[in-house]
Amino acid sequence: MAEGAQDYSADVPPVAAEAAPIMAPINMVLLAVFVFLVYLRLRPTPPPTLPKGPPPTVFRTFTPRTLLPFNGENEQPVYLAVRGRVFDVTPGKNFYGPSGPYANFAGRDASRGLACGSFEEDMLTKNLDGPLDPLNDLNDEQKEALEGWEGMFEGKYLVVGKLVAAGSQEAKAAEA
Repeated sequence: MAEGAQDYSADVPPVAAEAAPIMAPINMVLLAVFVFLVYLRLRPTPPPTLPKGPPPTVFRTFTPRTLLPFNGENEQPVYLAVRGRVFDVTPGKNFYGPSGPYANFAGRDASRGLACGSFEEDMLTKNLDGPLDPLNDLNDEQKEALEGWEGMFEGKYLVVGKLVAAGSQEAKAAEA
């Protein structure tokens, strides 16, 4: 040691290893985190909620005029009729709704057009208040094509009603 320097090492007591108190701040934080994680694991979970389904569809009687608004425009469902049965083709809106390839059949009796394989306007009923198309003039090939379409609709879409002529007893009863 240098002259005049004193040795203070003898005055300093040796550092004793002290046990950290159990209530130390770090222990309290760790305990709080542990309790929170246990709470998250054991807390009751709310029951899952199912999304709302579509409103129930009531089977109804349609005339060509009352069927016409169901063409997919203005948030309406898309219905079309085949041989007197009205199908809800809304799930196929991209085909039967506005701007779809079969859009001219939406809200209409599609029987003649499907049987003839034609999308022309002259295949649709012109007089909405007249009798329904009896389809008597269809040949065997056209009848078979219509049955194929009807079978496809039966397997894929819900029947939501029946199509009757305006002024018929069934139409009058449906209006009452």
